[in-house]
Amino acid sequence: MADYLVIVESPAKAKTIGKYLGSKYLVKASMGHVRDLPKSQLGVDVEHRFEAKYITIRGKGDVLKNLRESSRKVKAVYLAADPDREGEAIAWHLANVLEIDPLRPCRVVFNEITKQAVKDAFKTPRAVNMDLVNAQQARRILDRLVGYQISPLLWKKVKRGLSAGRVQSVAVRLVVDREREIRAFVPQEYWSVTATCFSAGEPFQAAFFGYGQKKTELHTRSDVDALLLHVKDQEFVVKSVKASERKRNPSAPFITSSLQQEAARRLGFRAQKTMAVAQQLYEGIELPKEGAVGLITYMRTDSTRLSDTALQEARDYIAATYGKEYVPDAPREFATKKNAQDAHEAIRPTSASRHPDSLKEILSRDQYRLYKLIFERFIACQMASAVLDTMAVEIVAGDAWFRANGSRVKFPGFMKLYIEGTDDQSEEDGVLPAIDVGQVLTPRPALKPDQHFTQPPPRYSEARLVKAMEELGIGRPSTYAPTIETIQKRGYVLLQEKRFIPTELGEIVIDLLKDFFPTIVDVDFTANLEQQLDNVEDGDVDYVAMLQSFNEGFSQYLSVAEKQMENVKIEEEYADEVCEKCGRQMVYKHGRFGKFMACPGFPECRNAKPIVKEVGVACPRCHKPLVERRGKKRKVFYGCSGYPDCDYILWDEPTGAPCPDCGEPLVKKRAGKSGKELIRCSNASCTHAAEVISDPIEPTEPTEPTA
Repeated sequence: MADYLVIVESPAKAKTIGKYLGSKYLVKASMGHVRDLPKSQLGVDVEHRFEAKYITIRGKGDVLKNLRESSRKVKAVYLAADPDREGEAIAWHLANVLEIDPLRPCRVVFNEITKQAVKDAFKTPRAVNMDLVNAQQARRILDRLVGYQISPLLWKKVKRGLSAGRVQSVAVRLVVDREREIRAFVPQEYWSVTATCFSAGEPFQAAFFGYGQKKTELHTRSDVDALLLHVKDQEFVVKSVKASERKRNPSAPFITSSLQQEAARRLGFRAQKTMAVAQQLYEGIELPKEGAVGLITYMRTDSTRLSDTALQEARDYIAATYGKEYVPDAPREFATKKNAQDAHEAIRPTSASRHPDSLKEILSRDQYRLYKLIFERFIACQMASAVLDTMAVEIVAGDAWFRANGSRVKFPGFMKLYIEGTDDQSEEDGVLPAIDVGQVLTPRPALKPDQHFTQPPPRYSEARLVKAMEELGIGRPSTYAPTIETIQKRGYVLLQEKRFIPTELGEIVIDLLKDFFPTIVDVDFTANLEQQLDNVEDGDVDYVAMLQSFNEGFSQYLSVAEKQMENVKIEEEYADEVCEKCGRQMVYKHGRFGKFMACPGFPECRNAKPIVKEVGVACPRCHKPLVERRGKKRKVFYGCSGYPDCDYILWDEPTGAPCPDCGEPLVKKRAGKSGKELIRCSNASCTHAAEVISDPIEPTEPTEPTA
């Protein structure tokens, strides 16, 4: 018979912890929250200090019954939910339901699920932290006040099923505002002129900078022609050569937002998927001879802090693997953002001795890739700086100045293991040949003019949106992924080609909120509320007073909106197809995964179908059109419109041309790390050579100026 009951959230976590604690401890899972506000009503008594009405979550009755029975048979109960606001709230609810005094030492927390961390935590149990609980309650009540009072208004004035949220509405506004920036953007023409020069027979590129040492923009073709005419009879002479050494430092270890961004860039993971896989790695993976082991530290954190033990492990690993020259003189420390809660360490492996390759056969593909990313980022953050030799060359032709920059890696340092990804594609400077001051460049450089147009700001990818929310102070580590998921489920934004665009519905809702609830979609106001919640957690602000202050202004906005908001009719967009079940004209709808056709007779008729997009290529088997489709995981492929009679598919976009060798369709394909776009045969057994269709532009002969 066990002496103690330990309650965690998940069975996986229970299994891992139970192995460490031994037979005296019975470890059970609450399966997350056990109590919440009712779904059918506001559940908050605004008139009496915002008292929350909590009820048992549907389906949790048997779980609670089992926990009550177990709690009566032991000497003490320990609440070991996750070490954050949500975890503290779960512990508090369990204490209330199981009639445990939350002020006695019943709460156990740990940042990593390892044997030593768990045993140390049970040596120092503490009371439930009511400041953390109140911060969670305040957030829950704020969201309920906004969502349960604005949403019915939107149902009445716009359409049923809509919702407004304190954080989600600001996230939608970011997407809407960006789309309107793009629409309003007017491209501006500009030109660049690149000189292909030679030194000691080796080519290098130099770009026009300006006249004299003053930067000069080339706005039109006339500006280019004037430049070409100016340098036509001039020698190209090297004016200066500056060689220097530059250090490049590694990125900080992962926090929640940077992990979501990097996993999106390098692995193609959605934020929700990143957090789900990270949760699995945190709670425990079954390893041979070790049993269930937590492989990473807690994944909801905004701190870049690392423990002394972890730092020493990393330094020892680096010295043993790469050599002492890759170990910096002192462990690296990274600045944590000003508004960070700094409650936990950065995300790191629980042991530097568990190399990803040693776990490759044990972990799933997604688990392995994410663990490898976390492992490499952690080790790299404690490696020596990279050292680069850089060279800057200035070349003059008459009064025209050209500049060339080059660099080469002198000592790779952390770059030997890991380089952080970026959202923007940029080319690294190449290595320049030996160049001397005063050298006349021969043969004469070839000049290549290129016309460009300024580009609008990019649409938000998931990585960009998480980054923007973090920088603006909207939400906190635990809210980024669910917020992004929610705004898609509500049909306010669509993810197309990995970029968010707002739907008509999203724009209408944001405009209404701007008019009647300006603070709810105001970035600064929302960020200030987040800071106040942090202050509640720190014990510096009374959460009831904070809620009272918010509600005074909000209730006034609500009163005006109920009287003055006019009905908004969203016109249905009709499709060219008739519902085969009831005969009505089908309409276009927007869902979580994009646009689709549905019967307007819902809910009587629930017929819906995807929009078929023909790609202008015939199926080589049955000659019916190929159409673009999406698989279960939303991956695009190209299949025969005659399915299921014909099951021909292509995983790459067809070009419309047949292979000259075998007749199968030619397709467009990205080539590995280079990212070059190729045309190749879709027939894997065909030896037709791939053609590059987006190669870098080769240098050309000088362009003669026009008169």
